[in-house]
Amino acid sequence: MTLSQLKIWACAASLVAAGALCAQAQGNHSGNQAHVSVVASTVPANGDVNPYGTFRIPQTSGSLLQGNILVSNFNNSNNLQGTGTTIVQIAPDGSASLFAQIDAASLPGPCPGGVGLTTALVVLRAGWVIVGSLPTTDGTAATAQPGCLLVLDNQGKVVATFSGAPINGPWDMTVWDEGSFAALFVTNVLNGTVAAGGNVVQQGTVIRLALNITSGSPPTLQSITVIGSGFSERTDPAALVIGPTGLGLDADADTLYVADSLNNRIAAIRHPMVRHTSAGTGSTVSQGGSLNDPLGLTIAQDGNILTVNGNDGFLVETTPRGQQIRRALLDSTGNPPGAGALFGLAAVPGGIYFVDDASNTLNLFH
Repeated sequence: MTLSQLKIWACAASLVAAGALCAQAQGNHSGNQAHVSVVASTVPANGDVNPYGTFRIPQTSGSLLQGNILVSNFNNSNNLQGTGTTIVQIAPDGSASLFAQIDAASLPGPCPGGVGLTTALVVLRAGWVIVGSLPTTDGTAATAQPGCLLVLDNQGKVVATFSGAPINGPWDMTVWDEGSFAALFVTNVLNGTVAAGGNVVQQGTVIRLALNITSGSPPTLQSITVIGSGFSERTDPAALVIGPTGLGLDADADTLYVADSLNNRIAAIRHPMVRHTSAGTGSTVSQGGSLNDPLGLTIAQDGNILTVNGNDGFLVETTPRGQQIRRALLDSTGNPPGAGALFGLAAVPGGIYFVDDASNTLNLFH
């Protein structure tokens, strides 16, 4: 067996066993187009576009079916950022349905500015869906408002909102879910960004929300703690805002990884479940190299960190020790190729689901 054949064999075995990334084994270091298949369109009947949040449903509850993927849309049918109101549910076979269409005028609690659904999307085992809102009135950062976290039941009805400082432009989210207790980790990107008018400010945050969950009642908020702060952020005409985005917990919930987008960096916040003070911008796991505006982030089944670049359409696999071991080109459309196309992703056995904003689709890399 040649070295090249050995790499290909080992890569295929890793993908099946661990959900890891393998395209580089068969190509040069510029990255070949990965094996990507389109699962379904993410555009519902109302025409919302720009899919952001992506989350695999952990178990069946009400309209939520285990193994299906929920996707949140950030833009409305006129392609205005911060105005999308829909969440779609997509099965692995490509069948899709509307899970929720949220009316900002009939929310059960405050959500400053209205509804514009972001990458911040999780589904709890108890059947509650929580999604972030960073709303605008006209699709521009000048009208962006703090928004909130919206809590939906398993039929897609909003039953509660979490709002107020330090929730301010919730951008992405991950969760540690123990059934009767859950810890949400949320990045916030509107602290001082609008006032700065496009200049970079060091005010992005990561917060932890502790939730108590009892049968038959919406989750109740017990506490909010800022566990990360000082991240670079700024407004952007194309992306609305750029700042700390994707989040992922390791298997022991001892390390929270953060995609520090503007600094082309993966950061680590240690002891995120128990810390009572901010870790600042955390320690640097990896920076530069293949990282190019990392946005979405998730953890592969083998513990490696998967990120997708906002500037070039690549998926990058990084070990917890910081070694960038592989990358694969997921989107080559646009000018420059792949720019602004990739956000949410979810690792599953044998592959990685991801949304592609350039085509408004949910795709599978395998």
